[in-house]
Amino acid sequence: MRRHLTVLGCLFGAAVLGVGPAAAAGEPSWAETGTTYTDTLGGGQGLAARADGSLLHRGLADIPLSLRVEGWNHVGDPDIANGYVFDAYQGPDTGTSKMFAVTTPAGKRYEYVHRLNPGEKINNSFASVSPDGQWLVSGEWGDQNRLQVFPTPVLNPATPPTGGALAEAWQITLDKPVRDVQGCDFVTDTRLVCASNDATGTLFPELRPLLQVDLPRELDGQPITGTVKSLFALPQRSICADGAFEAEGVDYDARSGTLRAEVIPPGVCAVATAVYSYRQVTG
Repeated sequence: MRRHLTVLGCLFGAAVLGVGPAAAAGEPSWAETGTTYTDTLGGGQGLAARADGSLLHRGLADIPLSLRVEGWNHVGDPDIANGYVFDAYQGPDTGTSKMFAVTTPAGKRYEYVHRLNPGEKINNSFASVSPDGQWLVSGEWGDQNRLQVFPTPVLNPATPPTGGALAEAWQITLDKPVRDVQGCDFVTDTRLVCASNDATGTLFPELRPLLQVDLPRELDGQPITGTVKSLFALPQRSICADGAFEAEGVDYDARSGTLRAEVIPPGVCAVATAVYSYRQVTG
């Protein structure tokens, strides 16, 4: 686990705690509860909570040399399910495949390579495993009307047990487009939250919004349509004024009820990624 750089809170701006925009009647909202920091090179791409509550961070420095030699030069927002770590890898823009690496509780790594379908982008921004462990959701960069769904490597018996080819199973069609989604995680069997780096304000009024995707049923191997709405803008607080913030990974720890989202500040402050924590509140 990467050590949180909490002492940098004084340098990069203390957290201003608050509650997101009012939710619809009966809907809980997310209250910001704190801020920690992690080094961006070793943890700025994403995070996932382990069973003991500690955090796994991912950054460019975490890519093993053996995978770099194979051409996998970017790692996305990870997930952990049943003690297995799922990492999303992509290669050069000219590549024709993306890869999901699964690390077992015993430390053994298996590689599952997905050959791009016609029209599919090379980006492999995140890996998010459904609560039942059977489906892995991922996404591409840019404007998208879908999330991709794969059988979960290792955990779904339809996949090779020790690595190999991984075909897309089906898709989650979104009822409205999203842009530059960096990470998603399941909050319930039928709800995901996703961090978007969209700062244009053209798709949603919030800049770099945290999105919610509601599904009409649990994932079951059949095409499904998700309903998208923006919850609130991810914080953009820093003493550095030059440059752009970047929303990164997101994680929901069902054991503690804690939602976390990463935002890289601009300029020289980008050496430390802010990790904002939230809990659901009612009323």
